[in-house]
Amino acid sequence: MAASLLRRGASAAGHRRCPAEVLRRLVSSEAAPDRGPSRAAPEMPPFDHQPRPYAGMGAAEIFEKRKAVLGPSLFHYYQKPLNIVEGKMQYLYDEHGKRYLDCFGGIVTVSCGHCHPDIVNAVVEQTKLLQHTTTIYLHHAIVEFAEALTSKMPGNLKVVYFVNSGTEANELAMLMARLYSGNLSMIALRNAYHGGSAGTIGLTGLQTWKYPIPQGEIHHVMNPDPYRGSFGSDAAAYAKEVQEHITYGSSGRVAGFIAETFQGVGGAVELAPGYLKLAYDIVRKAGGVCIADEVQSGFGRTGSHYWGFQTQDVIPDIVTMAKGIGNGLPLGAVVTTPEIASVLSQKIQFNTFGGNPVCSAGGLAVLKVLDKEKRQAHCADVGAHLVERLKSLQEQHEIIGDVRGRGLMLGVELVTDRKEKTPAKAETAELFEKLKDLGVLVGKGGLHGNVFRIKPPMCFSKDDADFLVDAMDYAMSGL
Repeated sequence: MAASLLRRGASAAGHRRCPAEVLRRLVSSEAAPDRGPSRAAPEMPPFDHQPRPYAGMGAAEIFEKRKAVLGPSLFHYYQKPLNIVEGKMQYLYDEHGKRYLDCFGGIVTVSCGHCHPDIVNAVVEQTKLLQHTTTIYLHHAIVEFAEALTSKMPGNLKVVYFVNSGTEANELAMLMARLYSGNLSMIALRNAYHGGSAGTIGLTGLQTWKYPIPQGEIHHVMNPDPYRGSFGSDAAAYAKEVQEHITYGSSGRVAGFIAETFQGVGGAVELAPGYLKLAYDIVRKAGGVCIADEVQSGFGRTGSHYWGFQTQDVIPDIVTMAKGIGNGLPLGAVVTTPEIASVLSQKIQFNTFGGNPVCSAGGLAVLKVLDKEKRQAHCADVGAHLVERLKSLQEQHEIIGDVRGRGLMLGVELVTDRKEKTPAKAETAELFEKLKDLGVLVGKGGLHGNVFRIKPPMCFSKDDADFLVDAMDYAMSGL
């Protein structure tokens, strides 16, 4: 009952103090001194799906075998790792049949929903006919998918190279930039993540992901972070630093510039408004090409636009994508202009699995579902509602330093001191566990792991958003 009252109060127009909001504040303030809230925990929205009984290995056995036979660099969420055995749309189920609200979408990969029937059907039907041939033979699926994908792109972005992941896509984009420009120096942002291969580790700007190997000709410029950045939201000041870096830190000529418009691993940081337009102009004058990493922010997730770079009113020379393009399939792509694409014809460029029939059929089904179900508009609507509720929650809990992003590409940064912006690392870890116990799975990001990454499947509803915020309120009230 209390959770229902809180939801209705949060949906009221504007920020006026409605009775339900007053009740929430009163309950929150009364519960804060205790180590646990006195009110009942919020209830997850009803969902018409019955998971199958699970008879496989249990979590403890899997975890031990995983430690024995898989690489020791693998990490896991939660003190007791979850054994997730089934998924349906925005929900996941563990080995005991417990349902969880998935607010992270397989690390921003499940776009249409877990096991969406249209995508499952497309993959199954193609698998029955032909799984694999490579591009040495003709097949309709890859060209149909490429046509549908390029129809979503602005300008002269008309040629596609299919790969299997975002890392591969960014590797290929960097190769294209260097070949086309005739230059070597790449520029990337601090706090960026572009992959974990030997090459893309160089582009990545977070020390937690970087091994001590040669980076190559890669330069990292200041991150235009409106919350933590040295210049706040002053795009011109950050762009000036790009120019100075080219002038003083390079030959004056560069191969390219790569950026996520919404930094994912870095903590859902949306770049300062207007930054990319200024940076692109500077880079192009220095002979470089501009690459937009849309691995996480593409396909309508931001709500306002289909591609993240469109929020900055720019058209890149190369766009990389993965994750949401396949709804869980190992699929990535690089889209560029015919002129830039042609540089790879100097030698043999080949990808064994890129654009295989099964992934192409699945990828085309993803694009069709996103259009049919109007997921971009849905993300805008649900995202606006969720941001409003999160900002209201921020007013009640000092630990919330920043609420940022748009659509269903959001971040909530937790701090122990709003003025100093001290990362609330221990508190974030505690809340992370509490939310899991309440049935909510969020991601973590940022250099200090103090940002909740909220990037659910794009079928996520307003009721789901309300449950998420109610759960966060309940958990925070017990700190």
